[in-house]
Amino acid sequence: MPKDAKSRGIKKTSGKRMKKDSDAPKRGLSAYMFFAQDNRELVKTENPDATFGEIGKILGERWKNLSSKDKQPYENRARKDKERFENEKSRWRDTHVACTTHDDE
Repeated sequence: MPKDAKSRGIKKTSGKRMKKDSDAPKRGLSAYMFFAQDNRELVKTENPDATFGEIGKILGERWKNLSSKDKQPYENRARKDKERFENEKSRWRDTHVACTTHDDE
C-alpha cells in the first residue's frame, strides 16, 4: 500500500504561479512551427475529416521527411524570430528592471 505524501515528508506547494507580464515579448517560433503555420490549411483541405491531433501528426511526418535544403527557409525565419525575441527581451528587461528598481526607492 503506498504511503501518503505526508508520511514521506513531501511538502505540498501552494500551486500558485506568478502571472506572466502581458507586456513581456512573445517567444520566437521554431522552424517547425513556421512550417506548420504555412502548411496547416493545405493539410486540412487534403484531410477534411482529420482531427487536430491527426493534422499535427501529418505535419510532423512531412517535416521529418523534408530535406535540409527545403527546411532552410524555415530555419532562417526561426533564426530571425529568435533574434527579434532576444532584442525585445533585453529591451523589456531594461525597462522592467528600471521600473521595479525605481518602485523600490
